[in-house]
Amino acid sequence: MPALRRPGASLPRPGASLRWKIAALAAATACLVAVAVGVLVHLWTAHDIRDRARARAFNGVYAAMETYRRTGTLADGAELDPEGLPAALRRPADGARHTADDAHVENNVGPSVWGAQRVGGPGSPVLAVRVNMSSELYGLRRLDMSMAVASLAALAAAVPLAVYGAGLLGRRLRRVSETAVRIAGGDLDARTGPVRGHDEVAGIATTVDLMADSLARRLRTERRFTADVAHELRTPVGGLLAATDLLPPGETEDLLRARVRDLRGLVEDLLEISRLDAGAEQAVRARVPLGEVVREAVARTGFATAVMAGEAPEGPVETDPRRLERIVGNLVTNAHRHGRAPVEVTVAGRTVVVRDHGPGFPPDLLREGPRRFHTGAAERGSGHGLGLTIALGQARLLGAELVLANAPDGGAVATLRLPS
Repeated sequence: MPALRRPGASLPRPGASLRWKIAALAAATACLVAVAVGVLVHLWTAHDIRDRARARAFNGVYAAMETYRRTGTLADGAELDPEGLPAALRRPADGARHTADDAHVENNVGPSVWGAQRVGGPGSPVLAVRVNMSSELYGLRRLDMSMAVASLAALAAAVPLAVYGAGLLGRRLRRVSETAVRIAGGDLDARTGPVRGHDEVAGIATTVDLMADSLARRLRTERRFTADVAHELRTPVGGLLAATDLLPPGETEDLLRARVRDLRGLVEDLLEISRLDAGAEQAVRARVPLGEVVREAVARTGFATAVMAGEAPEGPVETDPRRLERIVGNLVTNAHRHGRAPVEVTVAGRTVVVRDHGPGFPPDLLREGPRRFHTGAAERGSGHGLGLTIALGQARLLGAELVLANAPDGGAVATLRLPS
């Protein structure tokens, strides 16, 4: 149902959908896990290949040395002072066995691990065995490729699952969000309803429903109290007004009569608000010339107000003229009581604008909307603060939009837009 709208007040625009945020997070997590596992497996496998190559080279030197010492011949793969032997093994300081890495690659041979040991005393040749790691490292590259393909396949399967799971979560959160928006818009009967599960989303949904129940109870209590007070006051106030007619003419009688009339107006306003809150009012629509209705409403206020009204291009508008007069009258009266002259009323199409040249609406009224018995800043005068509340309620009943704002050059501006 249309309500008062404050400038700049709107629901936050959603950014990227929660579904895609969760899917992106799942994809990023899967990528990080795949990269971490791949790097760890690669490093561990490469280290294992080198350790096994060093062990083979070390054991190969031992076996070749035993053969050389027994038979004087070189075993298969063993060499004496080979040309490609690393410098660290060419002249070992002692007769122990040593190994060294050789990153040189030539004709698909390499990287390699060399094992070497001097065959005799100082100056004797060095017996060396070379272990080629090219086949193992080729297998490592194939393992890396296989892991990359497996990671991509897992990622391709994980993202749709994450999107689906996030979609389920997003739909549940959307239900809660829609319920909260409806409650904020005045629909106190809005509820999320039962939510499956016992997770945080179910907790939020239950909390929102409990909040709506509590808020509805408080508002019903407030409305009932307002209606009861207004009804109870109506009879004694009527008796007071009748009693003032029996007073002798004079200044005291005039003052008392004015105060009693103000009190009766307050009671009538409270009754009107209670009927609007209870939904007991119904609009009686008719096609009327908007400019003429506005002029009559302004004239009934008794305030000097400039009215600029032209005929609507589409002709008469369909609305409830009595309620429209009530809205315009309250806006004009509020402008004179709480603003400063000149007060101007402009009618254009289906829009009625009431503007004064006073201090403007206070910030809390623009932020929170009109509140009962709250007139805002002191510079906007005194009163019981029901005029704008009634105007808002009647606008809702007509399906119209009432916008409160402050003019850039000063003054309060109330804009009423009637529905098509």
